[in-house]
Amino acid sequence: MSSKAVAPAQAALVHHQKPLKARILSNWQLYAMLLVPVVLTIIYKYIPMYGIQIAFRDYKASRGMWGSNWVGMKWFAKFFRAPTCGRMIRNTLLISLYSLLWGFPVPIILALMLNQMRFKRLKKTVSTVLYAPHFISTMVICGMIRIFLSPSGGLINLIFHTSTDFLSQAGAFRSIYVISGIWQDAGWGMIVYMATLSNIDTSLYEAAKVDGASLFQRILHIDLPELMSTIVLMLIMAAGGLMNVGFEKVWLLQTDLNKATSDVIAVYVYQQGIEHAKYSYSTAVGLFNTIVNIILLIIVNSIAKKLDSDTSLV
Repeated sequence: MSSKAVAPAQAALVHHQKPLKARILSNWQLYAMLLVPVVLTIIYKYIPMYGIQIAFRDYKASRGMWGSNWVGMKWFAKFFRAPTCGRMIRNTLLISLYSLLWGFPVPIILALMLNQMRFKRLKKTVSTVLYAPHFISTMVICGMIRIFLSPSGGLINLIFHTSTDFLSQAGAFRSIYVISGIWQDAGWGMIVYMATLSNIDTSLYEAAKVDGASLFQRILHIDLPELMSTIVLMLIMAAGGLMNVGFEKVWLLQTDLNKATSDVIAVYVYQQGIEHAKYSYSTAVGLFNTIVNIILLIIVNSIAKKLDSDTSLV
């Protein structure tokens, strides 16, 4: 090994041997920049966590947090005994799993296809069209969905020459939710994979072409291996939010006729906490939902860590 290669390694070793205080002082600008998000995270994410104890108390606003009686697991037991508990958990899991199953591969496929475009202007136009729906508010998206699916003059019914009210059919709700979610967010998710693909050395493609590799073979042996770490990382993050079905879209698209499949935990928490002022009960249900998410995140992260230590979060 040459002396030029050894010198940076020795410099890095000497740097790590310095006391922590000396390292902080030598890079104080970076630590000062880091201090702002850390403080904001502590203030808005960690300090409010003391309110979780509401889930274990019979909270009364007049008595305050500490004056309310401690009831232990009462509200959790009440939730599990609720007639709609099983239906809400099932609907939440199914909508999340379907969204993950059908929605997760789409940004990857779009990124692989867009990466093969050689006309830069067309590439920028297509990418803009694909991720533009992400910036449309959920309220507007749901309004568009209602217009498209309207039984009288809706685009879908005009195409198929029918007059079906899809939003009143419980069996159609999950498909509507998943498809609209893919249309709204697939283009935005594609950006992460496009950023990874942009770092691939173009000489690899040129060498593959010289060796006679087809387009599919170049994608299979060059693009996908480069994307694998990003794919696994995004999958871990998606698994961590598996129970977090978007409240706004479900609330805006829910009707009395499709509640059999649209009744999810997020909507139930809103109804119990805001509409009925059952703060302790709604907090307990929300905490249960969060605990399930944490468990799923740990499981998926552990699996990823066994497969490849570079793709795990911790």
